[in-house]
Amino acid sequence: MSTSDQARRPKSGAKPVRRVTTELEPAFGLPLTASRPALLDRGSDKRFRTLVYDLLTISARMDGVRGHLGGRLGISGPQYSVLMAVAQLQGSAGLSVSRVAQVLHVSSAFVAVETGKLVRLGLLTKEPNRLDRRSVLIRLTADAHVQIEALSPEIRTINDMFFGVLNRDLFAALAEAATALVGSSRKAIHYVSAPNEEPALAFNAAE
Repeated sequence: MSTSDQARRPKSGAKPVRRVTTELEPAFGLPLTASRPALLDRGSDKRFRTLVYDLLTISARMDGVRGHLGGRLGISGPQYSVLMAVAQLQGSAGLSVSRVAQVLHVSSAFVAVETGKLVRLGLLTKEPNRLDRRSVLIRLTADAHVQIEALSPEIRTINDMFFGVLNRDLFAALAEAATALVGSSRKAIHYVSAPNEEPALAFNAAE
């Protein structure tokens, strides 16, 4: 046996040397993730994908801010949203659970549970609705007024930092777009909740 044959022959018990290939797999071409012309830029959905990633980032950061502000009041982020909605809309008479749910785009059951917790924490009161005995009216307590007033400078600072990049025109456009997306996203949620339903039927049912 030649010296070269011995060099090529693996030692007993040694693992065979795998052949390394430099061939690259073909690049994966992501199919279009949207088809409406308004969502495409010269037939590409790259800008649309960037928008989706940006919206996810904004949503996560808003949730982080909400959690921080809620924590300053000793409550959760979702409870903070409920409390602020009541503060904004209660007027002199208070407002119903269904109205809070409508504003926050959540279920009345969720609002009922969270307002119950806030009542126990001494931040909200519930009183019978004199015009509709089937419902109650929610209002801030005096303690909640004091705490929100104390937190207001920080709320303004955070919101000015978060949204200060927008000029008046951009703010108006964003507000209009967000309202439109609330409606269209409801259709998407209806569709994914009923996956066997045809898309056209889901669009109609969610109107």
